[in-house]
Amino acid sequence: MDTNALIRPSLRDLKPYSSARDEYTGKEGIFLDANENPYGNLNRYPDPYQRELKSALAQLRNVTSEQVFIGNGSDEVIDLCFRLFCEPGKDKVLQFSPTYGMYKVSAAINDVDVLDCPLDATFEIDLAKALQLIEQQQPKLIFVCSPNNPTGNLFSLKTIKALAAASQGVVIVDEAYIDFANAPSAVSLIDTIDNLIVSQTFSKAWGLAAARVGIAYGNANLITWLSNIKPPYNVSELNQQAALDALADKAGFEQRKRAILEEKQRLISFFKAFPLVEKVYPSETNFILIKLPDATGWYERLISQQIITRNRSSVIADSLRITVGTPTENDILINAFKA
Repeated sequence: MDTNALIRPSLRDLKPYSSARDEYTGKEGIFLDANENPYGNLNRYPDPYQRELKSALAQLRNVTSEQVFIGNGSDEVIDLCFRLFCEPGKDKVLQFSPTYGMYKVSAAINDVDVLDCPLDATFEIDLAKALQLIEQQQPKLIFVCSPNNPTGNLFSLKTIKALAAASQGVVIVDEAYIDFANAPSAVSLIDTIDNLIVSQTFSKAWGLAAARVGIAYGNANLITWLSNIKPPYNVSELNQQAALDALADKAGFEQRKRAILEEKQRLISFFKAFPLVEKVYPSETNFILIKLPDATGWYERLISQQIITRNRSSVIADSLRITVGTPTENDILINAFKA
């Protein structure tokens, strides 16, 4: 695929902003080029291309650094994809509802129409209907949240391949929860599918939600274009270092992930045995979606005990989304249900 043809026509001749750290990339010297304050510990601009972090992630995911983009959270990755690929007032994007709400919000901000292909009763993508929509409407972006939020289920790589093969636009697979899933990442497909971008984050399994570090993996040319249109210093030095420290603590990462998954199974077992819970939906994430009568009432009663869950009844009838907490927090939740 000619990936340059995917770029918004008005951007194809863009000359990216060149910062002081583009012109001199060394770390040693007397820096009088960027109008920084010469005093302090945080007085210097960070690496605008996050080279050290990209190198560590490339090694982790078995890709090249040129296939890695770092954003100020996954939400910046989503927004930049709208800016890069979609012409305001003209292009359309496709989503599979219920799903992550920022796709629709970013579409509205960027004046892009959203096509919706609802998931079926088992929260799977109706592939025949999706392929028909793609053929008829030619959406510029196709968002696949996998594992999906708020349903918790994972979509197959076979489905992602089929969507990408049918599309003349870009398929964006949002894998915020992939580290909790017992399945391979779609990152394994980026060498063979040019119109695929896979988004991940440090906010979930890596425990850095406050640091706001998102990642995109994809065709090296598309990744270069994302870098061309991003703000020059979009990820702070503090946040880059926090991500590097997290990557260096692989044993701690695995221990915490294992603890979360064990606690998830404990909560699933409890809710499956709880008389008023009608359904516990399958989950490949660090949260559980349950169906129970008067979910809004349950949500409010839990709030009154300072237990904050997410009422998702507006998108999935009579449902609560419950994040897996620490063993102590989960004990408090279980006791509140029993009471």
